Amino acid sequence: MTLRTATASDLDAIMTIERAAFPTDAWSEAMMAAELASPYGRYVVDEEAGRVIGYGGVRAVQGGTDADIQTIALADSARGRGRGRALLSELLRTALDRGAREVFLDVRADNPVATALYRSEGFVEVGRRPRYYQPDDVDAIVMKLDLRSWAGRDAAAETTGAQVAETDAATAATRTTAAPRTTAGTGWC
Repeated sequence: MTLRTATASDLDAIMTIERAAFPTDAWSEAMMAAELASPYGRYVVDEEAGRVIGYGGVRAVQGGTDADIQTIALADSARGRGRGRALLSELLRTALDRGAREVFLDVRADNPVATALYRSEGFVEVGRRPRYYQPDDVDAIVMKLDLRSWAGRDAAAETTGAQVAETDAATAATRTTAAPRTTAGTGWC
């Protein structure tokens, strides 16, 4: 799987996923095209075998202190494999690179898998917007992330992961059988 910056040529694939993921409140093709073309954000697609299986976007003005996760969506076949977390991490790195210190997002109150993903990355609930998602009358949970804390935690995790990998590599040669290492998926993302 490959993450890359989305281009206008990805619009059809993105809209296919958009309509499937958000059947009652999908963005229009014109709205999504404007988002892809905007200099104030970055959209990323996740490709597998040459096919777009997910996308996400962040609005982060260069030099601004805050950013907004606009959307993250995956094809059904890509869910539960950590791809949503990979997209989110890439968007957060973009916001950090552009100077943001805080990142905000809205998530549907009826999407516990996405809410759990965001909480696991350090987002906290800061408010609610009653009946925000229409026509479903679903509340939006407003969440915020301290990006510097996330970046510090992310860097520490990478260091720890590298140390574990080095230890595993060093001890693997002495083991007659090694148990396979698995990673649990995150469900929706």
